[in-house]
Formats: sequence, C-alpha cells, structure tokens
Amino acid sequence: MLAPLTLAAALLTTACTTTKTTLTDHTTYYTDESLEAQYKDTRIRFLVMHYTEIDENQSLIVLTQEQVSAHYVVPDHPKEKNGEPIIWQLVPESQRAWHAGVSYWQGTTELNAASIGIENVNLGPIDTTQGRTWQPYPPEQLDAMIRLAKDIVARYKIPPTRVVGHSDIAPQRKIDPGPLFPWKQLYDAGVGAWPDDATVAKDLAGRDPRTPTDVRALQRKLARYGYETATDGVLDDKTRRVFAAFQMHFRPGDYSGNPDAQTDAIAQALLDKYMPAAPLEPARPTP
Repeated sequence: MLAPLTLAAALLTTACTTTKTTLTDHTTYYTDESLEAQYKDTRIRFLVMHYTEIDENQSLIVLTQEQVSAHYVVPDHPKEKNGEPIIWQLVPESQRAWHAGVSYWQGTTELNAASIGIENVNLGPIDTTQGRTWQPYPPEQLDAMIRLAKDIVARYKIPPTRVVGHSDIAPQRKIDPGPLFPWKQLYDAGVGAWPDDATVAKDLAGRDPRTPTDVRALQRKLARYGYETATDGVLDDKTRRVFAAFQMHFRPGDYSGNPDAQTDAIAQALLDKYMPAAPLEPARPTP
C-alpha cells in the first residue's frame, strides 16, 4: 500500500502524463480538471423562507434594483406553463443573495453565504381598526413553494432542522414569514421539521399547556435546536422574542413569547426526533 504522500505523487505524475486531461482555457492560462479533491461540500446548508410584505410587481422591483435580493420569488398566484407553476429566479444558486442579513442558526452566522433564500409574495401583517390580521398563503402558492423547496432540499441534502424562517435566524428584528406560513404542510410534503403530536402530548402528561415552565431550561433547548439565545434564565425582551419566533413557527396559535409547558414540550419533541443523542453538529463557520 502506498503511503499518502507517495500515492499523491503517483496521482500527480499520472495526471501530468495522461493524454485525457480536461483543460479549460482561461485566455491567459489553462486549468487541468482531471483530478478532483475528495474533501469538499456545497456552500448551501440552509433554506430560508420569507414574505415580501408587498405585491408581486413591487417585490420584483425592490429585489432587482435595491440592496436586497433573494434567489427565488414565489408569486401568490403563479402563472403556469404546461400546467406547471412559473417561479421567478433572481439570483443563481451558485451566488450569494442578500436576504438574511445579520443572522444565526446552529452555529453559523451571516447565513447569506450558506443559504438559499425564498421570498413568498405575501403582505404579512395587516393592521386594521379591529386589530392585526395576516394574509394567508393561497393553495397555488403553497403548491409552487413545495415543488421548489423539495427540489432544493433534495439536491443539497438540507436537513429538516435547517429549513427555517427569517424570524428563526433573526428573531430580534424579523417576524417573517409569519404565523400563517404553512410549515406543517411543507413538513407533510417532506420539507422541514415538525414535532410529533404524540410525543408532545406524552411530555405534557396532562399538564395545562399554559403552565409556566423554567426559562433557563427552555432557553437551553432552543439554543440546542439552533436559535441564538442566552441561557441565563432571564426572561427579558430578547428572550421573549426568541420564544415568540419558535412559537410562531411551531405553535402559531399563540406566539406571545411566554415560556409555558406546551412550548417546552414542543421543543423537547423536536430534540427527541431530530437530535436524540447529542446536539446537532454545528454547520461549519463560513470561511
């Protein structure tokens, strides 16, 4: 058996003498692509969902002309070709889009460099004299969204816990894609994470879901799952926003940010399902 350095030298010698090298002309130099390194991976490790807060036409203007962008825009009522939805692609997947901003998830910061961003045309919160309402996501938009997201997570092997909302990765400043975003329907289609109802019920064990729970314990569970949060047991505004972001994703009927038994049970069910033995290995920091 050749020692590693001897083997490497042999490979290089072979590459230099073979007549089947793949040479690419760069005008002032050539590159030889006949060898390929084993240790590499894709830069895409996360899928981030957003809403636009404006209509389709305005969204396309802003996302192509201002200092913000996304890889894809899913219209609320997509046009079709041959019965298939048409989705806008504004940035090649090989390039970085400016959609995440200051962000954090599972040990990675500045997720623009490691994610694909999908903007979904949706007005988000609508404040009326009767209070705040939210625009729903139409079935045809959900269908297009599922088709796109399934393709992306399959091609890049994105784990369920790395399909997130803008509010998950930046809970101190963002609330999109909002409480009506169809996370459960995406999960049912094979995209993203969702807790098992039976596990949540078992963990509650008959307790009132609104019973207050230990703040530090919940902070630690959400930190392990991926959120950027303190683990000091202090229920300050920053911690409440993290709790609210988690609730908006997994319990959209109540995202008050209160630390209660049901929120704790949902967090534990997600950890049991997706990280049973140890915390998920953090994504590699962006070089």
